Amino acid sequence: MPNRRLSLVQSVFYAMFIVAFSAVSWAQSDYPSKPVKVIVAFPPGGTSDVMGRMVAEELSKQLKQPFVVENIGGVGGAIGTERGLRLPADGYTLIQTGVGQNAVAHGLDPNLRYNSMSDFIHLSQVHSGPNVLVVHPATPYKSVADVVDYAKKNPGKLDYGFTHAASGHMAMELFKQTAGIELTGIPYKGGGPMLTDLLGGTIPMMFINQDAALPHVRAGKMRAIAVSSAARNPLYPDVPTIAEAGYKGFEALSWSGMSVAKGTPQAVVDKLEAAIAQAMQSDAIRQRMNSVGFVVPPQGSKHYTAFVKSELDTWVRVIKTAGIKPE
Repeated sequence: MPNRRLSLVQSVFYAMFIVAFSAVSWAQSDYPSKPVKVIVAFPPGGTSDVMGRMVAEELSKQLKQPFVVENIGGVGGAIGTERGLRLPADGYTLIQTGVGQNAVAHGLDPNLRYNSMSDFIHLSQVHSGPNVLVVHPATPYKSVADVVDYAKKNPGKLDYGFTHAASGHMAMELFKQTAGIELTGIPYKGGGPMLTDLLGGTIPMMFINQDAALPHVRAGKMRAIAVSSAARNPLYPDVPTIAEAGYKGFEALSWSGMSVAKGTPQAVVDKLEAAIAQAMQSDAIRQRMNSVGFVVPPQGSKHYTAFVKSELDTWVRVIKTAGIKPE
């Protein structure tokens, strides 16, 4: 009798397991069955927000559920990123990852409350674009060689503007270290005031995202002397790369992608990865990206995971060498 009872109990538990497993499998195959949150860890209106909304719109069309952007800014993207990781790892929260919150942040804060490699499943990279080294047109600098030559003859006497820990700041630090020059940085709270001061001649030089610089370069209000990507940018075909100027391998990019928390079911991960790759091939996205000089990068989790690791290693090293501290 005891054996018979044990067998009955085991059968009940087995049946419960099968039902539970079937329910989970059905939920995953039916994904998404409700709206999906997309956390953008920066305020509305910037490049990160624009990219996040662009992808969310395409995913909504493909997967037949709303993908709703929620902006959670603060501490260079770290606050929103951390908050996204606290939510259930069920695929109903996408986290926009990027150079600031997933590479630079690790160099600035050794006690960061998340690990960009072990706490995420990186689905796919969304955008990549260079910074542009620009100068006021009244300056004599027409090339990288001109800047480096002056800086080596006059250490610390050439100023540049920067916003703390932004991609342009990182590009300038890498440039200084690569070229072996000493420049004097003028800090700004945001890119808007910094841009205004360069246009007015208050500061002579800075790195700035290529989309923000373009109208002013075309109007002759600033001069572009180099781009920070490995290859020339289509919107700046006559502007050489810093690598072309003699600094082989130089690359400093603004980038973002989509990720989910570690533990998200593999079936959901596979569905999202495929949907993002398809979205990035749409004519609408490609036209919008090309119009502002962004490049659609290679798609897929394998590429993006390796890319994040490479960027993290690069910027942690640059920040440590430069001695940059959190604000």
